[in-house]
Amino acid sequence: MTINAFAKVNIFLKVTGTSGDYHTIASRFVLARTLFDTISFIPKKRASEEFLVLGDFGCSLEENTIFKAYKILCESGFKASLDEVFKTHAVYVTKRIPKSSGLGGGSSDAASFLLLCNEVAKLKCRVDELSKIGLKVGADVPFFIYNYTSANVEGIGEKIEFFEEDSLDLELKMIPISCETKAVYSHFRKHRLDKIDIRLAKAMLKLPSRELLKKYDAKTLNDLLLSTLSCYPKLKEYLSEGWCMSGSGSTLFRIKNE
Repeated sequence: MTINAFAKVNIFLKVTGTSGDYHTIASRFVLARTLFDTISFIPKKRASEEFLVLGDFGCSLEENTIFKAYKILCESGFKASLDEVFKTHAVYVTKRIPKSSGLGGGSSDAASFLLLCNEVAKLKCRVDELSKIGLKVGADVPFFIYNYTSANVEGIGEKIEFFEEDSLDLELKMIPISCETKAVYSHFRKHRLDKIDIRLAKAMLKLPSRELLKKYDAKTLNDLLLSTLSCYPKLKEYLSEGWCMSGSGSTLFRIKNE
């Protein structure tokens, strides 16, 4: 009982407004299938009522996205079905996607956990139902639930539309800097919210990813870039020409051999 949790890259990310404590966005998400965590349900040595999540996460169990997804599933009426599985099985995660890297590792883990639970525990949830549950865990989770290779994502992550295009061979540059999403968005709200360009965001949603990367520079493609650089100035040392930033950082990417 194993599933891969793929990373994602934001080809572009435009902030379009705010909704309470959240920010609304328009973005192109693409799966990076060369990088993934692995989620497995493995037999426990001894049956117990405890829900066990094993792996190198660098956070407490309560902060773990898989644990959050489990709690929300229980609150949604699936506790009995889950207890049947997790009385005898633990969740084991092999982490490869760096934390706070802009690649959606935690969100992808939560989505893959939900998908595997749906299959193994026979929850019989539709994809749209799982997506609504996933949104309660995090804004990026619904994208991973749908498992689209490429999609336009809007709102706080709840509006997802498949975008048909040729897949890109992307090169990722992992930067040894952890960028906290909350800090970056907080800086953006305080210093750059008046710079949003909704018309440009809507235009970008119509263009193929390859064209976007050829037409626009890194700063135009990602509204968060300048805020990330303000919060984490050392990132400037790695941001050379031709590289773009995914999400709130710190991973950089470009099309291979172009």
